[in-house]
Amino acid sequence: MRFSLVNRTLLAILFIIFPAVSLANEVEVLHWWTSPGENAAVNVLERQLSDKGLKWKDFGVEGGGGSNAMTVLKSRVISGNPPAAAQIRGKGIQEWASLGLLREIDDVARKEQWDAKLPEMVSDTLKFQGHYVAAPVNIHRNNWLWVNPEAFRKAGQKIPETWEDMFRVAPKLKEAGYIPLAYGGEPWQASAIFESVLLAKGGAEFYRQAMVDNDPAALTSKTMIKTFKAMARMRGLFDQNSSRRSWDQATQLVIDGKAAMQLMGDWAKGEFLLQGKQPGIDFLCIPAPGTKDTFVYNIDSFVMFNMPDEQQKRAQQSLASLLMNADFQRAFNQKKGGIPALDLRADQEIDSCAQKSRRDFNRSMEQGTLVPSTTHGMAAGERVQHVVSEVVSQFINDPHADPTKAVKQLSLAIQTLK
Repeated sequence: MRFSLVNRTLLAILFIIFPAVSLANEVEVLHWWTSPGENAAVNVLERQLSDKGLKWKDFGVEGGGGSNAMTVLKSRVISGNPPAAAQIRGKGIQEWASLGLLREIDDVARKEQWDAKLPEMVSDTLKFQGHYVAAPVNIHRNNWLWVNPEAFRKAGQKIPETWEDMFRVAPKLKEAGYIPLAYGGEPWQASAIFESVLLAKGGAEFYRQAMVDNDPAALTSKTMIKTFKAMARMRGLFDQNSSRRSWDQATQLVIDGKAAMQLMGDWAKGEFLLQGKQPGIDFLCIPAPGTKDTFVYNIDSFVMFNMPDEQQKRAQQSLASLLMNADFQRAFNQKKGGIPALDLRADQEIDSCAQKSRRDFNRSMEQGTLVPSTTHGMAAGERVQHVVSEVVSQFINDPHADPTKAVKQLSLAIQTLK
């Protein structure tokens, strides 16, 4: 998101002329958690907020990845009627804060010692010019492969550890009646797969050079071309109806035994658990092929918009405090699928997938192999995020697309935004 000086001024004027109108004990929250598993997590937040004497006013906007929600949010802000809180991630936090529309929540953060409770890479994400302007609820791992083990048993195949393994077992899975890899045609889903393939081909340092630093040499390198060539081969893993489904519908194919695997962040786990499936038995969670020693992360967090009413401000403080409560984060993420943003031990996590995620997160922090998600706005701002999703999506949906040309297109598009 990028605003000119004129647009920044207009936003400020509208914000003053048309102040948000809301009940003092009501907290309107914009988010894009609308799948069945995500709804279950939202219900945890609503109940615990109610226990604090506050009414949850739901503002859920459908559309995985949050692009639709951001469009709606911009419209609300420009009209001078922002919600009390909104789900914003990564670089988007700083972009919104730079407009002067977000409330600093340092009072709550100091009182509750957020700096001591959060890993530094998390707290840095939540700050603008040294001030907390967002509160986290979790850390998600994006490079997960979700597996239906029964599909592999029936096909007589081993679960793939590399991309070559993936391409090798795909025909056998098809012969056994399974879609090798469940996928939906949304651009952000294509980008999510691209992250894992890129990480496998280049490693953590190359990933950072390309997707965080946007280094032209990395963006046009042989490694990037190899990544797009692998993406071209991915088309053979999908079914013909893949362009017509959301991410949670793709997850459902794995749950129902129609697909063998899905590459998706750990919010997919919430869908499995909601339907009574047990990790390690009914489904497996393993790192995406070639990425077992790395961790692609994104952080779900909420910003608070400036409100003129003092009671509304107190309600926002209560919300921020709740979001950083350890018991809340455990209960919430048991439904949502991530791990608490608080610096907890692996043995405190609820299920085996969460325990593995925590161990891998801690190890990646120590080894320097944590990398931020481009798909979810952690590595770069909204414009770069959008460009990557669109270029990769167009490539993967065009069977005649040339990998070398796609690499040049992506590099040029990113450099144009600089």
